[in-house]
Amino acid sequence: MGVLVGKKAPLFEAEAVINGGDFVEKFTLEQYIGKKHVVFFFYPLDFTFVCPTEILAFQDKMAEFEKRNVAVVGCSIDSKFSHWAWLNTEKKEGGIKGVKYPLVSDLSKTIAENYDVLAGEYDYNEDGEMEFDGIPVAYRGLFLIDKQGIVRHQVVNDLPLGRSIKETLRMVDALQFYEDNGEVCPADWQEGEDGMSESHEGVSDYLSKH
Repeated sequence: MGVLVGKKAPLFEAEAVINGGDFVEKFTLEQYIGKKHVVFFFYPLDFTFVCPTEILAFQDKMAEFEKRNVAVVGCSIDSKFSHWAWLNTEKKEGGIKGVKYPLVSDLSKTIAENYDVLAGEYDYNEDGEMEFDGIPVAYRGLFLIDKQGIVRHQVVNDLPLGRSIKETLRMVDALQFYEDNGEVCPADWQEGEDGMSESHEGVSDYLSKH
């Protein structure tokens, strides 16, 4: 699994569904550079079981992301039509109606490949025929991208393991605290707590208070 932290987030143009039902032909993360932090996350498939819990949990916390000036963008290997259908299906029927942030379509699987979260790979068998080894969907990858387009945090879960939206918000707070104050964030740091300077004295001062 590749590590993208510290590197430019791979850019793309792809079809997407925004605002719960509007098609966009050339959606790109470039629109946020210089303006917003971005939480870009992958999920395996529409109309599944764990995925809607994560997608709806992000929507439930959208006010928290928005007040931090953070764009949330989801992505799977489904078509824009599948996204649209799921977005227009009631929650009680397994849908995600009410979700407003963008869902990107990665039918070609190239976005998942570029972010190194595809749960398998194409290869040739003994007969020279191309086949897919693994599962042709994305792992539950999440990437926190700063305003310069640099990946500052990533986490990748296996398919059965849902992510923590609270932890995502904590990482956003930690990054923004560091950007605003120049102090680093120790273990389990929470918004409102002290950071520490990047020096032996800073570490000693922090530890003496805790």
